[in-house]
Amino acid sequence: MFKITDKRVLNPTVTMMDIYAPLVAKKAQAGQFIILRVDEDGERIPLTVAGYDREAGTVKIIFQTVGATTMLLNNKNKGDYIRDFVGPLGCPTRTDGIKKVCIVGGGVGCAIALPVAQKFHELGCEVHSIIGFRNKSLVILEDEFKSCSDSLTVMTDDGSYGRRGLVTEPLKEFIDNGENYDEVVAIGPLVMMKFVVMTTKPYGIPTTVSMNPIMIDGTGMCGGCRLSVGGKTKFACVDGPDFDGFEVNFDEAISRSRMYAEFEREKREDLCNLFKKETE
Repeated sequence: MFKITDKRVLNPTVTMMDIYAPLVAKKAQAGQFIILRVDEDGERIPLTVAGYDREAGTVKIIFQTVGATTMLLNNKNKGDYIRDFVGPLGCPTRTDGIKKVCIVGGGVGCAIALPVAQKFHELGCEVHSIIGFRNKSLVILEDEFKSCSDSLTVMTDDGSYGRRGLVTEPLKEFIDNGENYDEVVAIGPLVMMKFVVMTTKPYGIPTTVSMNPIMIDGTGMCGGCRLSVGGKTKFACVDGPDFDGFEVNFDEAISRSRMYAEFEREKREDLCNLFKKETE
């Protein structure tokens, strides 16, 4: 059992928790993830390590309440326990030889992008960050990005905060204005990462994307997290989650991500009905 030592609501659908897991905290690196179960009968879900405190023995996770399991997790409070917390899994984000980087985060993907930006900043890199959200009410982690970025641009689809537009717009402007990035790191919705890659590819700027497909065991055995990368089958849990964006088959990944949407909707509705009955 793993204790929730802190819980904070970041926006109406996104929650941050600190979990006491000293063995995981001891080894965790930016870009890696954990797999958790809320209770004995719960499903396994992957969540990126959003931060860690090795001295306190805690690991930070940030999640969006979109399905049955994240609803159950969000129903937990500080002092409660979750059943399983396994990790760190996956490969850390590559940082060698990079002096100037642009981090592009979209929505809750900013929770994954933040520790990457912090790691580059810690290593003395020049960090430019672009983060995008649908509207002002969904903006998260702005202050945290400011503290680790030499330049921060906040975008909203409707213009209710920061600049109006897509994250690819300032990215292209910066490149056209002479910013010579060693690498661009894009983390967010699949469609967003696809268009970031389409923006950087004509300039030949190496672009890393963080993939988070359907995942069960975290060891590559189940095959649920398979992707086509450079025409070969890769597994996000052991080969990633970071991949060369130029090589990822995004159309296939997007299609696979929708396979269980109806099942997840039904499970969410069942859980909502259960909560409703318990409160009546």
